[in-house]
Amino acid sequence: MSRSYKVTGINLKGMPMGETDRLVTILTIEQGLVRVIVPGARKHKSRLGGRSSQFVVNELFIVQGKSLDKLVQAETIRSFPGLSADLARLTASQYLAELVLCQALSEQPQEELFALLVEQLQRLEQAHGNDILAVLTQGIMQLLIAAGVAPELDRCSVSQIDIAPDPTQSDWQVGFSPVSGGLVSLAQMSQRPMGSPRARMPVGRYARNSYPAAGRGLGRSPRSAPPTLITAQELSLLQQLSDSPVESLMPPLAPTGEEPSTRATWLKLERLLRQYAEYHFDRPIRSATLIDACFPVAAL
Repeated sequence: MSRSYKVTGINLKGMPMGETDRLVTILTIEQGLVRVIVPGARKHKSRLGGRSSQFVVNELFIVQGKSLDKLVQAETIRSFPGLSADLARLTASQYLAELVLCQALSEQPQEELFALLVEQLQRLEQAHGNDILAVLTQGIMQLLIAAGVAPELDRCSVSQIDIAPDPTQSDWQVGFSPVSGGLVSLAQMSQRPMGSPRARMPVGRYARNSYPAAGRGLGRSPRSAPPTLITAQELSLLQQLSDSPVESLMPPLAPTGEEPSTRATWLKLERLLRQYAEYHFDRPIRSATLIDACFPVAAL
């Protein structure tokens, strides 16, 4: 007899399967990532069609199959209709879903990751238009923290010397390198290229010795590129993203007449964390390619 089980999960992505079915990847509290067939989900009057849509949270009754499990019953707990209100909000939510797919495990409870994703989606749904980029950037950092691969933001990742931003110096700068694991002091940048074998490499479950080819559209790969210089203000914002509790929200970008320079700052931080995540998870974040179109600036 087939084994059945009940779980609570949020749909992360789906794709057509056969003529009328849908293959859905779900992050569940009890079993982690599961992939299930939803029979007839693409039929016009399917009772499971809406319940198998992206970012819907359901209580699920699933029957185990030989190769793929089958969803036979779903009761919706909540959904996030506001995420599809505009392209920026939808893109940001899909971006976070991809990061979750990078780190979620199968056949293991994922309660904390599930709760974190739901919290971030709620923030995005409730955020004002000018706040979406800041909320997204904090969400990226919180997911990096959850994965145990957050960048080093308090000391040089090469020399381990403490670094504190000095906002009183207008020309204060420090390097940020995905390959080295975070901050790189100007002294270390002048001593050796960051692509050198002597440079400190990140360690941990997601550390990699190469950068995905698909991520090279962002510029040179982090292994060959020098660290990106960031200002005291930018480092201070990154540190706030890292240290802020999950329950807190970053301040809004600006009132309704947001300044292009403020948007450019947040977009720069998003790009830094994007490159860092793509390097450490060893895959491109495909949804991120639309971020530049959603938040255009004259120049970075």
